[in-house]
Amino acid sequence: MKASDLMIRCLESEGIEYVFGVPGEENADFLLSLEQSDKIRFILCRHEQGAAFMAEVYGRLTGNPAVCLSTLGPGATNLITGVADANMDRAPMLAITGQGNSMRRHKESHQIMDVVAMYRPVTKFAQSVLHPDTIPELIRKAVRQARTEKPGACLIELPEDIAKLESDAEPLEVRRFRRPVPDDKIVDKAWEVIASARRPIILAGNGAIRKRASKQLRRFVEQTGIGVISTFMGKGAVDMDDERCCFTIGLQDRDYTALAVEESDVIITLGYDMVEYPPRLWNTTCCHRIVHIDFIPAEIDDRYPLDAEVVGDLAHTLWMLNERAAADPRPAQNFDHRHTRQARQAMLAEFREYAEDTSVGTIKPQKVLWDTRRVLGPEDILLSDVGAHKMWVGRYYHSHEPNTCLIPNGFCAMGFALPGAIGASLVAPLRKVMAVCGDGALLMNVQEMETARRLNSNIVVQVWVDNAYGLISWKQQNHYGHHTDLGFGNPDFVQMARAFGWQAHYCDRSAELQTVLREALAEEGPSLVVIPIDYRENAKLTQRLGKIGMRV
Repeated sequence: MKASDLMIRCLESEGIEYVFGVPGEENADFLLSLEQSDKIRFILCRHEQGAAFMAEVYGRLTGNPAVCLSTLGPGATNLITGVADANMDRAPMLAITGQGNSMRRHKESHQIMDVVAMYRPVTKFAQSVLHPDTIPELIRKAVRQARTEKPGACLIELPEDIAKLESDAEPLEVRRFRRPVPDDKIVDKAWEVIASARRPIILAGNGAIRKRASKQLRRFVEQTGIGVISTFMGKGAVDMDDERCCFTIGLQDRDYTALAVEESDVIITLGYDMVEYPPRLWNTTCCHRIVHIDFIPAEIDDRYPLDAEVVGDLAHTLWMLNERAAADPRPAQNFDHRHTRQARQAMLAEFREYAEDTSVGTIKPQKVLWDTRRVLGPEDILLSDVGAHKMWVGRYYHSHEPNTCLIPNGFCAMGFALPGAIGASLVAPLRKVMAVCGDGALLMNVQEMETARRLNSNIVVQVWVDNAYGLISWKQQNHYGHHTDLGFGNPDFVQMARAFGWQAHYCDRSAELQTVLREALAEEGPSLVVIPIDYRENAKLTQRLGKIGMRV
């Protein structure tokens, strides 16, 4: 069969369901082969970056990779931001790019660049197809590496002349392996450190939201009472209504959760990624004892000295700790949890502060997120883009279940939420999907509004309007006492949405917001809710965090 046909057969055998992409001359054979598949659906996107974000969210929600597709040259450079975002946010993904004829790649030639070399720093594996008979091995290797903890992105480049060649190779059998588990001795050591604690705390990261890991973590905190804080990407590892849930850490200011960490003597990190919140921000004096538990060894950092390092399947490790906690409940009886319980109560009070706010003209971020949490169910999905709104989502919006609040917090690429919401709606068509974007972030991939309309995606996108790059002005103001010119103009978002065929709502009255959000969620197809946001709250939050204190 033709090499491009073989590649599709290999993708089918791997269980690939979606290819998100943009066509080009050099990926035409691949697309024609894909057209014949009755197992894989092609989603035509309006920009390669949008395609990558859709594939990333599919991977984050399912644990399996989807494909994002581009042609060579500018298509591949457009794609790379979303691929890097997936890789650093630990989402399994397979990127496939076209490439020019092998006869012209050794010299200066139209649109030719070394795509594989460009992608190697932002993927787990990147390789060009040099012979059609190697396609089964390449697909099997790329998908396996994409799925292996910690998950990430892999690239396969298919040159246009190789795609046309014949091959009699067959797809390889898909084999899954069980992740290795830690030795009893190292788990005994970890439990010894935990059991000796007076004020322990758990820092749950991105790895802790795997379903099996979350289940075992919830059992562990039920047995021990240890409070859990999470990174932005660890939301939902424990239920927000659990008294042991102390919400998130991640703002680069002192917060109640940061104070709870300061008061702790032992910190248990579970599936923790330093790309989200480095130890220099929470272990400045290296005074804490740290137990690192993860799928892979810890990154080396002088502020991350370890008393115990447990490497292996996270869910199984937690099961092993649960067995030890059940066998000897005495250590848990000696823990002092006041530092975590006080942090939780203080945060709960902050969440409720503007629940009944009736401001007119602009709406406070706290009120928007309070109402957003009220209109979404435990299994519904919220996606945040990157900007000042991400800081507010990180602090004020919390989850009942894992993977129901998706925030890009490793690579932190703007433009994520709109295309990501389209991907989420394909994965979970019966769940409500809502995205929160700034006006800067929305316009970075605004063209995917047409994709959402064409697919009739049941999504609601909030756009918080402040006519500026609000996060940068917030940070510049904090660091330098003023900010550079960061303001810009905007279109009439309501008219723009309607031009794309979306439903559209404008709300500048706090008392009406919850009603507007419910109306938008009830509508068929995509809907935009335009919210003039009161970012005067940014400076107020910074000032308040600087004054926060908590004595245990």
